[in-house]
Amino acid sequence: MDYLRDWPEPIVRVQSLSDSGAQTIPGRYIKPPSERPSGGTPAATGEDVSIPVIDLAMLDDDVGARDDGATVKAIADACRVWGFFQAVNHGVSPALMRRAREVWRGFFHLSMEEKQRYANSPKTYEGYGSRLGIERGAILDWGDYYFLHFLPLCLMSHHKWPAMPPTLRDTNDEYGVELTKLCRRLLKALSIGLGLQPNRLLQAFDEEGVCMRVNFYPKCPQPDLTLGLSAHSDPGGITVLLVDDHVTGLQVRRNDSWITVKPVPDAFIINVGDQIQVLSNATYRSVEHRVMVNAAAERLSMAFFYNPKSDIPIGPVAELVTAERPALYQPMTFDEYRLFIRKKGPRGKSQVESRRMA
Repeated sequence: MDYLRDWPEPIVRVQSLSDSGAQTIPGRYIKPPSERPSGGTPAATGEDVSIPVIDLAMLDDDVGARDDGATVKAIADACRVWGFFQAVNHGVSPALMRRAREVWRGFFHLSMEEKQRYANSPKTYEGYGSRLGIERGAILDWGDYYFLHFLPLCLMSHHKWPAMPPTLRDTNDEYGVELTKLCRRLLKALSIGLGLQPNRLLQAFDEEGVCMRVNFYPKCPQPDLTLGLSAHSDPGGITVLLVDDHVTGLQVRRNDSWITVKPVPDAFIINVGDQIQVLSNATYRSVEHRVMVNAAAERLSMAFFYNPKSDIPIGPVAELVTAERPALYQPMTFDEYRLFIRKKGPRGKSQVESRRMA
């Protein structure tokens, strides 16, 4: 078997398991006690702690050319301390955000026959999927997803996007354009926050790799035994996450606790990925996060990934390497880096930590 061409076992759609009405989940989805939502280390916290909320109204396309210093500082501080923040007044229409959620929820409620037309493989993950990683016998997460590309244009094909609902492709196009603009502004702000020129991190990316994974977490009869997505840090550059306003599920690791993110209406949840940690020589930190599931409600999230070009080595930016702070990471292409994810699935921060210089 070609390990990146075929899944190691027959694929079972989690939505089908949920719709079956079973009161227990199969053993393949039961996490070890230390990884369950209420157990292990770090423990779930009861503290009323929230990730920062940042107003981006002053952050236009010409970042750094006007009085947006307070906004840039707030973004940089959040990415140093948390690796996460919620963004309001970000310039993307709330109506577009709602339409994007609606069309993708519509896709996941199509017949299984229609969805199966887009079944994916581990080689690219593009299409309709139900597992990450190809290890035989792995404990699986309670969620389905759809993965697709926007950039580079040689990878983007509307034929690989769902044809139904009828407005999905046009809505998805519009959404991708607006979020790519937002990510470019954020990357400029992160550059300035490092004391670099606004376009420096963009240059390090060389060309953009833009993709999205739409996650669908069906109702789960035993949510205390499983996770929608296991603990991980995002492997790419910047992630812009749109979630359901009315159902919580995302948790961020903070010291020895898991903090449940309380979504702000019409906000995006922004986090830096491992490539930004590497480029910034660990000034900015990607942070572990995970997703809980719910017995009473399904949940949809749209994770938009802004990544570097896949075949150029990514290492710490030269201007950030000094005698006092030498390079902390070995250069590696993003293609090499994400191969780990495609083989192993989500594994905390083990991949980025493995790249540290000896």
